[in-house]
Amino acid sequence: MNIETQDIMSKWKLYTLLNDNGMKVSFLNFGGIITDISVPNRNNQLENVVLGYKNYDDYEENTKFFGAIIGRVAGRIQDSSFTILDQTYSMEANEGGHHLHGGNGGFHQVIWQASPFQTDETIGVKLTHRSLDGEGGYPGTIEVAVTYTLTNNNELILDYSGTSDKTTVLTMTNHSYFNLNGNLTDTIHNHHVTIESDEFVELDAELIPTGKKINVANTPFDFRTGRKLVDGIHSTTTQNRVANHGYDHYFILNQTQQQHISVKEETSGRVMTIKTNQPGVVMYTSNTLDEGLNLAEGQSKPYLGVCFETQASPVSLHHDGFPSVFLKANELYEKQTVFSFGVEG
Repeated sequence: MNIETQDIMSKWKLYTLLNDNGMKVSFLNFGGIITDISVPNRNNQLENVVLGYKNYDDYEENTKFFGAIIGRVAGRIQDSSFTILDQTYSMEANEGGHHLHGGNGGFHQVIWQASPFQTDETIGVKLTHRSLDGEGGYPGTIEVAVTYTLTNNNELILDYSGTSDKTTVLTMTNHSYFNLNGNLTDTIHNHHVTIESDEFVELDAELIPTGKKINVANTPFDFRTGRKLVDGIHSTTTQNRVANHGYDHYFILNQTQQQHISVKEETSGRVMTIKTNQPGVVMYTSNTLDEGLNLAEGQSKPYLGVCFETQASPVSLHHDGFPSVFLKANELYEKQTVFSFGVEG
């Protein structure tokens, strides 16, 4: 196992984790952006399974959030405001009238302090950041950490932690776009996905959660026994059409001891499983991904990747009965998501 470090554009560092199987994970200290995850296919050929820019300077803006840490709050905050203890806080409206993914100065846009580590079984880097009271409109000075750990079982473990000196809101995630074909040789239409979820959250025309939970039964949102993403991409149901012909929805995860999510790609044989202690996941099938962005393996287009944004939900700021993003003063925020890679056949 090995950790490599490279200076990028005289201002960032690129860390590359290599395990004994040849699996590779590369990420920047800028935004914690994962730029490459290379894992074998059934013929033991290593290929990259996440979307990333060809040129590092394109991450400076990164309006599509490729590979980045998202915070303080992942998702859309309705009307760019919320209330805590009878005090209303307003933040930047960076998507119409709403606040998306922490705003333009969110965690995806900061340089994190990085501390590499190695044990007998793992290698990784702990990223830390201090966000001051009032930054982005959020209350509380908050200390956050995100640790990327690679094991010899081809597991990438993401550990999130944080504390605030005031009651505030926090739900972090990673915004990697996965494509298990490898090196972007095809779209994600035929990715077969299983999600342990009985309910998803309805969206309005501006992709804001309405506060209504919908049972997945007899809909293209029923992934409990697995289905291909093409089912929702080609669906004419209102919720798939609202999401620009695909998925951009929050699934409330069933609290079981099983792997919460699995993704299989038949041609390559790659399988990715996701286990998390987060209460839900936003699955986004890159329905609105711009065409023509210069990616490492070619030009971007819609449906080239699928995101699994494990998180609580900002819908809880305006509606009762949803996984909360509130964090009390001096309370520890502690979450984990594990991405495991293997092959079938």
